[in-house]
Amino acid sequence: MSAPQLVVHRDKELMAQAAAARLITKIVDAQAARGHASVVLTGGRNGNGLLAALADAPARDAIDWSRLDLWWGDERFLPEGDPERNVTQAREALLASVPLTPSRVHAMPASDGPCGNDADAAAAAYAGELAAAAGPEDHGPVPTFDVLMLGVGPDTHVASLFPELPAVRETERTVVGVHGAPKPPPTRISLTLPAIRAAREVWLLAAGEDKAEAAEIALSGAGEIQAPAAGAYGRSRTLWLLDAAAASRLPRALYPPASP
Repeated sequence: MSAPQLVVHRDKELMAQAAAARLITKIVDAQAARGHASVVLTGGRNGNGLLAALADAPARDAIDWSRLDLWWGDERFLPEGDPERNVTQAREALLASVPLTPSRVHAMPASDGPCGNDADAAAAAYAGELAAAAGPEDHGPVPTFDVLMLGVGPDTHVASLFPELPAVRETERTVVGVHGAPKPPPTRISLTLPAIRAAREVWLLAAGEDKAEAAEIALSGAGEIQAPAAGAYGRSRTLWLLDAAAASRLPRALYPPASP
């Protein structure tokens, strides 16, 4: 378990730009070290804002997009191409404009895919895809992701792991179907905390006043069942990327006064 580090930016736009620059560096370094990189994307306004900033960054061309594996932390279980699906939004924000290798873009199944309208079967299929991509060096059923990004919800949920629901209590499976989610759509697919914790680095994104209480709760020692964001951490690093509004309820002792 890595203790959380905090970086606080002036506003959400600067946060997105800085996070995009940080991600470019991390991907380039991983590709230089191992020949490839793997990143887990997140949806929502902060995740999509980061992707849009990455699309606009001149340094994006430093990435060898053909040697990048992309995964998702969760997905809304809707038909392929639905505008509410995270993968649809990611394609619009960035993916359609960069030369990715299609077989390395690992979208979660849609509700009209091979598993039909069975979210649990779709989750099991994605778990199988993760397991197939994991090598002996990963020491587990998922690849050791270089960076796994998560948006933090106002209720402290991350991915589609909501407070007190069964998915956040899962300790064995890496991917689960989520039923009865408190925000629409109610049916989703999500990585579990064990899968999230396989990442080298976990980045939690929070911007806006509506995220201030969630950040305060998650960083104050709350339990992961009541505050799932508190249970999201990486093997070597856990990084909270916030804007000033989201950090407004945090003690200044938690982050450097000179944070941009």
